[in-house]
Amino acid sequence: MSTLANQLVLAERQDVARGVRLLLGRPLITERGDPSAFELVRRRQGPLTKWFDYNCGWQLVVEPRLGYARLFKIRAVPHTSRPARRLRSGRAPFDRRRYTLLCVVAAELLPVPVTTVGLIADRVVQACAADEALPPFDTAGRSERMAFVDVLKLLEAYGALLTVDGVTESFVDSAEAKVLYRVDATVLMRLLAAPVGPSRLAVPAEDVPLRFGELLEGTVRESRYGGADASDAQRNLGLRHSVLRRLLDDPVLHHDELRADELAYLTSPTGRQIVRRAAEQGGFVLEERADGLLLVDPDGIATDSRFPDDSATARVAALLLLDPLTAAPGGLTPEQLAVEANGLLRRFPQWAKGYQSEDGAQRLTADAVRVLTDFGLAGRAGDRTVARPAAFRYRSSLTAATAATAATAGPTT
Repeated sequence: MSTLANQLVLAERQDVARGVRLLLGRPLITERGDPSAFELVRRRQGPLTKWFDYNCGWQLVVEPRLGYARLFKIRAVPHTSRPARRLRSGRAPFDRRRYTLLCVVAAELLPVPVTTVGLIADRVVQACAADEALPPFDTAGRSERMAFVDVLKLLEAYGALLTVDGVTESFVDSAEAKVLYRVDATVLMRLLAAPVGPSRLAVPAEDVPLRFGELLEGTVRESRYGGADASDAQRNLGLRHSVLRRLLDDPVLHHDELRADELAYLTSPTGRQIVRRAAEQGGFVLEERADGLLLVDPDGIATDSRFPDDSATARVAALLLLDPLTAAPGGLTPEQLAVEANGLLRRFPQWAKGYQSEDGAQRLTADAVRVLTDFGLAGRAGDRTVARPAAFRYRSSLTAATAATAATAGPTT
């Protein structure tokens, strides 16, 4: 009997560890989209809910009958390196137009359980015309239809919009396309993770651009941590959650990125114990270095983006540029990085064909540096790009291996 009990305890621990990482990688899991992942989260709902609440202060909502699980990941400072992306080729990030349409489309879908692509478009046209703060929406333009389709595809991926008949992409070619949808309003309403709804921040429309940063921070303000008069318990709770949120949500956590009180908490005996226990329970390998911490997921399921990764030219270039970058303590200027990138393009003429042009080295440099900064491997010091401590774990051996791959295979995007 004791052996069976031990096996059950071990099975629960393994399930919880996998569930933690699944939800970190995909905060919205639907039964329709991934039945096995949803079943695991549903089965271990109790311990998963407690784990996220204790370590991060994040709420996990599981609706077995409605078929979805939603982890509400909140940060005191919104991160701009993880935009919504277009699901068509290239996966370019959403621009301002697409974000605007996403908000309008979501609002117009709420009252209609069943609709068509044409009816949604008509409702968006009317909504934009009725609100002077919104630019008009005209389905006669192909670029407008493409932006509209990108929004619909994203909502389909989230499970908020279900295609019953037709193909959403057909609307790009013709505004007369016929596509029938069913709307899942419960999932749609769970997409917004902000604890304070934007509609509760009642300000005149003309003031929004001037106060955007303040208003954005207002949507993620959490009263549970108190304010200037917070108690010791509230301050400790806030420190635990802020440190672990950063560790679980960022590619790497450098000590110099933390506030003095966060660093003191992290390096205290209690803080180290809590971090190590959270890593173990989540199934992570914790790398502790003099400059910071890094969580490694052996199964690679806790993230939606990876590095190193040879699936994109910019990511290969980012890895190849780490050697010269880490060899320059003062960093490299855009011109120096462009020289390095140009050398790569000349050495491997069959690689990075999209960058084999007059300004290709500059474009490749910009894209590669963006990858490095998004992954916490590089930062800015004036006009220079400087390697961060975590970058040194990737130098030499990995870059040599990637160069050999590029020379023989020539990955392209």
